[in-house]
Amino acid sequence: MDMHTVVVGTSGTTAEDVVAVARQGARVELSAAAVEALSAAREIVDALAAKPEPVYGVSTGFGALASRHISPGLRAQLQRNIVRSHAAGMGPHVEREVVRALMFLRLKTLASGHTGVRPEVAQTMADVLNAGITPVVHEYGSLGCSGDLAPLSHCALTLMGEGDAEGPDGTVRPAGELLAAHGITPVELREKEGLALLNGTDGMLGMLVMALADLKNLYTSADITAALSLEALLGTDRVLAPELHAIRPHPGQGASADNMLRVLEGSGLTGHHQDDAPRVQDAYSVRCAPQVNGAGRDTLTHGALVADRELASAVDNPVVLPDGRVESNGNFHGAPVAYVLDFLAIVAADLGSITERRTDRLLDKNRSHGLPPFLADDAGVDSGLMIAQYTQAALVSELKRLAVPASVDSIPSSAMQEDHVSMGWSAARKLRTAVTGLARIVAVELYAATRAVELRAAEGLTPGPASQAVIAALRAAGVEGPGPDRFLAPDLAAADAFVREGKLVTAVEAVTGPLA
Repeated sequence: MDMHTVVVGTSGTTAEDVVAVARQGARVELSAAAVEALSAAREIVDALAAKPEPVYGVSTGFGALASRHISPGLRAQLQRNIVRSHAAGMGPHVEREVVRALMFLRLKTLASGHTGVRPEVAQTMADVLNAGITPVVHEYGSLGCSGDLAPLSHCALTLMGEGDAEGPDGTVRPAGELLAAHGITPVELREKEGLALLNGTDGMLGMLVMALADLKNLYTSADITAALSLEALLGTDRVLAPELHAIRPHPGQGASADNMLRVLEGSGLTGHHQDDAPRVQDAYSVRCAPQVNGAGRDTLTHGALVADRELASAVDNPVVLPDGRVESNGNFHGAPVAYVLDFLAIVAADLGSITERRTDRLLDKNRSHGLPPFLADDAGVDSGLMIAQYTQAALVSELKRLAVPASVDSIPSSAMQEDHVSMGWSAARKLRTAVTGLARIVAVELYAATRAVELRAAEGLTPGPASQAVIAALRAAGVEGPGPDRFLAPDLAAADAFVREGKLVTAVEAVTGPLA
């Protein structure tokens, strides 16, 4: 685990810190200001708990049961019960990085001083993260309103020493055993603390932050593969001229066009569209790549804006305000996050769609401007990349289904008290699947385009320095070039890793400098 430490203060956190904790195992530490804020808010809750008047979440039941006043002797049991009963998830275990992001973001809200939990509760959550203990959270259980209730409840159950969790070695064991093995004392929850541990949008937000990081890499990668396909198809780079994009000034479009132009600099393959079979214009999938990729980039920018606002938020109900009031609110509703998760699934599907169209064009001898059918070594004897495109098409079809928004659905719950929910967790889960599929789609275009560029080079046309650098890096990564048919799945898997791990972008930037 990385020994980098993320300090959690009272004013939120950053996307970079979320990724560091979730994926890189960074340690977390509460700031002195956070501990002070936690203590001050807890004093307010304790004072309210001592009064005879009922206060929601402190001395009442929850949700549709909020009308019952709970006597002091039953309040600890109430907090334990809400965690146990709400830890009702089902289905496969959620990925470790998602659970770590969820816990870290809940800790961020606790540290704000708006939730009223004791400092030792927040510290126990930090200790669990630092020990590499990951609560078992299930795929299904969150409606994305009143927060990610079931997922967060499974995490809270671990803090109580109950339920199951995964140790640093990946073995699932009873949570109590894991806490004991790491010298962590289970928490005994008091007034409001159970509710505060599970009333947030942290799971969907964590998945949004990680999806944005992944998509940033994939959009730059897709600009590169689009440029390689343009090059392999002997297209024109004149459509990428800055002055053309300046008159339709969408920032993402200009950035994508600039990326493509820099990848193509020095190429001997571009500009041949007027040779033996003249083309007035390249096909849309080639010519409009900056417009499509760029629109997706601008959607990422909007998603990052929403994520940053959420990262600066304290999401709980009720909340402790600086003037001492404890007020009910609706800030736990996941709509702002759910919408952008769905937007991102839509643009991922469309990016996959235009990417597949370029691959199909590279393989079709009637549209590839002189390339062999399916980029095969001996067409007929060899099938070349025919079925690689089938796989890519299947992935695109899957992404189109995943683009159907989750956030337009709502199933009322809690006896109609919670009568409109966001389904943001579901939007986040399908976006993760879409991002994985998009990386594979881009990888297939990379595989086809590099093979096509190499075939052009064999004809005496010199690709640009960036293309040559990509081909060299890809071949060094174990992905073979043109030749007779072979077992393709390992090559495609290696190309996928090459894209996902950012190696494609790194190879190009060694020639072009940083890309957008």
